[in-house]
Amino acid sequence: MLEIINFFENISSVQRSAILIFGITFFWSIELIIPLFKFNYKKFRHAIPNFFFTATTIIVNFSLAFLLLFSADWVTNNDFGLLNFFEIPIIIKVFLGVFLLDLIGAYLPHYVQHKINFLWKIHLVHHSDHNVDTTTANRHHPFESLIRFIFTLLGVIVLGTSIGIVFLYQSISLILSQFNHANIKLPSSIDKILSFVIVSPNMHKVHHHYVLPYTDSNYGNIFSIWDRIFGTHMNLEPKEIIYGVNTFFDKKENQKINSLLYRPFDKLKSNSNK
Repeated sequence: MLEIINFFENISSVQRSAILIFGITFFWSIELIIPLFKFNYKKFRHAIPNFFFTATTIIVNFSLAFLLLFSADWVTNNDFGLLNFFEIPIIIKVFLGVFLLDLIGAYLPHYVQHKINFLWKIHLVHHSDHNVDTTTANRHHPFESLIRFIFTLLGVIVLGTSIGIVFLYQSISLILSQFNHANIKLPSSIDKILSFVIVSPNMHKVHHHYVLPYTDSNYGNIFSIWDRIFGTHMNLEPKEIIYGVNTFFDKKENQKINSLLYRPFDKLKSNSNK
């Protein structure tokens, strides 16, 4: 375990980027072999806005990484944070760090963005993809990338996690997000078993259904337990899922980068969704 943490403490930007590229390449390839939905689209053209927002996500996170480094070093050197109040084995500290960062850095900001109107409009960029696949995982408005970063930073300070644990969490979060967004068809029994521990593809796809109450469910990213604990878990058969959001269901506009960038400032249409 120490070797793993030491690796992530010293991981370079190139190596972190390689994890991102490997995940997209791997799951994109699997989608061609066992697709859940046979989309009538040009795969690369659909991915263009998603790759654009992946790039902005990278820029935001890499630009602010020094804050994570400073905060993680400070809490470690000063034994600050919940995980530093007690002497616990390193393997337990690492697991709790990743486990609780998933709550504070992923589940919580995701939930909040669905409950506050302006934040929801920011998050709409992610939900307005009508052909959800692995490239959708990082389709986040730059404002959302900033919001998620702030919550992750808060998690580092509250928990007292080292930078090795933080980068390990971010890497797992990235791969799991690419996995549960991927347009892949797993045997339903395997998907269900996985969903008792991690967020499986079928579980997360429910969250991308275009109307309530399904839109406001299954917020988790790595661990599925948070949705079960907080009562936000829902089931829906994949064949019944329609991607998108009924407030902005213009498929052409939802593929235009400029429209998506301006989305937080659009006026929501009158509807029952939000």
